Amino acid sequence: MKAATKFLLLTLACSALTLRGADVAATPAAPASGEKKEFERVEFSLLGAFNYVPPGYETGTPDGKAAPADAKPKDQIPDFVRKLDAKKVAITGFMLPTKFKDGKVTEFLLMKDQSSCCFGVMPRINEWVTVKMTNGGIPPLMDTPITLVGKLKVGELFEEGYLAAIYQLDGERLLDSKS
Repeated sequence: MKAATKFLLLTLACSALTLRGADVAATPAAPASGEKKEFERVEFSLLGAFNYVPPGYETGTPDGKAAPADAKPKDQIPDFVRKLDAKKVAITGFMLPTKFKDGKVTEFLLMKDQSSCCFGVMPRINEWVTVKMTNGGIPPLMDTPITLVGKLKVGELFEEGYLAAIYQLDGERLLDSKS
């Protein structure tokens, strides 16, 4: 899916979401009884704890491709976040589906909260994680916090020349949900 389409989808879908007022960074999921330390719990309060300035883009380039107008250095992501790259983590957030297969969600945005976009405010790029499920998908669980376990990739992810995300999770399984 094109990055511009994802942003449009995010904006449109957020306007239709039911606001719960929950900020999952303030209410982390509690570890289950007897849970092994097979992963590190990561909160959006950590992932969003810095300012990231995405590049601007020129429009109407002759070849139709995005052209960065003001490319920023790639060292905007601090070391305390970069150290999570390639680690198995659990992240709690809200699902915004972007791809379905056989009734299951195979790709989605995991967002910090629902209120950041429901009133026309686009979330910052470090307030969502692009998730690609590795096991065929999970049921759609919108309007409720979910916790996913998977391998986190930290770094700029470009699609068709546009910055699409700085976090991607190869989702392995759903840890819990509060439905």
